[in-house]
Amino acid sequence: MPPPSPRSRHSRPERVYVSGHRNPDTDSVAAAIGYAELKALVDPQREYLPARLGELNPQTTWALERAGAPAPKLLVHISLRAGDVMREEFPVASSETPLRAVGQLMVAAGLPLLPVVDEEGVLTGVLTEAALARRYVRDSHEVPRLLGPTSVGTMARVLEGKLLAGAADCRVSGRVWVLARALEMLLVDVSPGDVAVVGDRHDAQLRAIDAGISVLVVSSDTAVPQATLDRAAERGVPVIATPLDSYVAGRMITLSCPCATLADPDPLTVRTSDLVAEISDDVKDVSYRAAVVVDLHRRPIGLVTRTDLADPQPRKVILVDHAESAQSVPGVEDAEVVEILDHHHIGSIETTQPVRATFDPVGSTSTLVAEQFAAAGHIPTGPTATMLLAAILSDTVILTSPTTTPRDAAAVDDLAERLGLDPRAFGREMFEVTSDVSGVAADALLARDLKAYELSGGQTICIGQVETVGDALLARAAELHAAATEHLTHAGHRLVALMVTDVSVGGTHLVVAGDVPLAERAFGASAVDGLIALPGVMSRKKQVAPPLMKTA
Repeated sequence: MPPPSPRSRHSRPERVYVSGHRNPDTDSVAAAIGYAELKALVDPQREYLPARLGELNPQTTWALERAGAPAPKLLVHISLRAGDVMREEFPVASSETPLRAVGQLMVAAGLPLLPVVDEEGVLTGVLTEAALARRYVRDSHEVPRLLGPTSVGTMARVLEGKLLAGAADCRVSGRVWVLARALEMLLVDVSPGDVAVVGDRHDAQLRAIDAGISVLVVSSDTAVPQATLDRAAERGVPVIATPLDSYVAGRMITLSCPCATLADPDPLTVRTSDLVAEISDDVKDVSYRAAVVVDLHRRPIGLVTRTDLADPQPRKVILVDHAESAQSVPGVEDAEVVEILDHHHIGSIETTQPVRATFDPVGSTSTLVAEQFAAAGHIPTGPTATMLLAAILSDTVILTSPTTTPRDAAAVDDLAERLGLDPRAFGREMFEVTSDVSGVAADALLARDLKAYELSGGQTICIGQVETVGDALLARAAELHAAATEHLTHAGHRLVALMVTDVSVGGTHLVVAGDVPLAERAFGASAVDGLIALPGVMSRKKQVAPPLMKTA
């Protein structure tokens, strides 16, 4: 019989997600990767995990492949899950573990239940304190009975005794008699499978064997006469000697039963990905106030008790390349934002306590990450440096965007020198390879890099951007306008605009749907078939979003 065993994974350090914005672009992804790497170096006590909030666009996919960097984890939400609050260290019991051992484990662990598993570690049930208590109450009103076939060897161990005769693997299942009264009244009720507990009365030992018991237990460290052992061997009756007195021995025998006989075979189970908000009521409603967290193979990997749900710590997140609730991870209002690193305007994110927030007007958040590596005296790995270089060149359109600063250029030069790359050749290759969008559906193009901005009065506008080489995409202007109109209607925005930016000439055509007069006033230009020409306009952050929001 395998002994009870602890089930645990090494307690992981506190996890902090580093997340860019929804519809992630190259800067959002690279900044998350780079800042997570840096934070892990300067704060090794925590685990920093880069995350993305949507599907990767072709440019970012190309950059990741070129860098040899893995894509960040897709974070669907940041609401608390069962895996965030579960206890990862807890004992489990095999199906054959005796009830007494399981009860001792529960007391030691301070748990109201214990998972019971089979030989493969698969959950077969749970044993609860309530079930053990009910068992004791029932036994106090009737002759105790073994709940199922119980091995004599286990019985001897639970009784802290010795097996003097018989086979340890012999199994019995019956009632437990303490022969402390007139034998004639008791022995008439004894039947095969029963266990008899007898003290120092030699005649009682012999008569119990003759009455047909299946196991004889001799209590109080009483010497067992050879005549008793001979009679037991003749009848095939195992004999156990225990130092416990007769009353205690009688109670303990019933605790030698396999725990599976008393376990609930249909316990409440949850998965690590289940939301705490969705499982709380179930945990509180079940009688033992707990759930077993299982993996895909139904192996227990955690426990969630009512205590764990009383005051759970929120998940932690660092926001990079954005500070708008509408652009952030779903559930961010319930998370703990521990830091913000951005190169845009201060947005609508609210925090419950002071946090470190950096809003610095450079061309790319990845420039800020590269600078912080240098300030901390660390060097990014090759894959991370490549991603940071691609991101800065992407956001500044190879250092030609109006948002470009000398700091962006310095970061590009430093990263390119470390990587042994020609930054402008690298940037041109990135744009040329990923600018062919002829086969991409209009709605996918619109959603690829779409950012929402909040206006006063609760209204919102959305601005997307597609960077191309050449004007081939303008032939699909009507199709793009239809996609923008459909998104506007579905989401209820005041305005949806898509920047079609030609990086080869340095200009943009703006596809607008919704409040077109707003866009016309903002740029002092007329829309023709939902299209406004904006020569020299390259930057959403600096040249498109500000005039639209100011005019609104």
